[in-house]
Amino acid sequence: MRSESFISKSAEKTKKIAEKLAREILKISFNQTEKPIAAIIVGLEGDLGGGKTTFVQGFARGLGVKKNITSPTFVILKRFRIKEARFKNLIHIDAYRVKNSGEILDLGWEGLANNPQNIILAEWADKIKDILPKNHIQVRFKVVREDEREIIIISSFK
Repeated sequence: MRSESFISKSAEKTKKIAEKLAREILKISFNQTEKPIAAIIVGLEGDLGGGKTTFVQGFARGLGVKKNITSPTFVILKRFRIKEARFKNLIHIDAYRVKNSGEILDLGWEGLANNPQNIILAEWADKIKDILPKNHIQVRFKVVREDEREIIIISSFK
């Protein structure tokens, strides 16, 4: 288990931290006996206004996604194509309004989570933790001051 802590004093710094994580994920290699069998899942947790959506914007930029990323609070799930990578889809989930994990399951979670061509970013992951795999990447956000965030990334990947 690897843990890294960052301090961000701007939206752009938060995006750069996310961009770096996205590029690291793109570099994850699997040997012939270790073919990926599921999506890479990144769970984002933390305070309201902590920078989760801003982080997703930077992460998408790191994957080469050109579309404008906004939080899917009302639609819950958005899909974006990733070009020129072994991953094909970025799935952005916002669980802020969900009452339980069943609502995410009803949106086809099993198929999304079991597709090795997907990277899934789930905002408010603590609301759906019972369906997240144990080895998902955790990103925790804490508002330190109005203009300062602590971002902690916990990963089992090397």
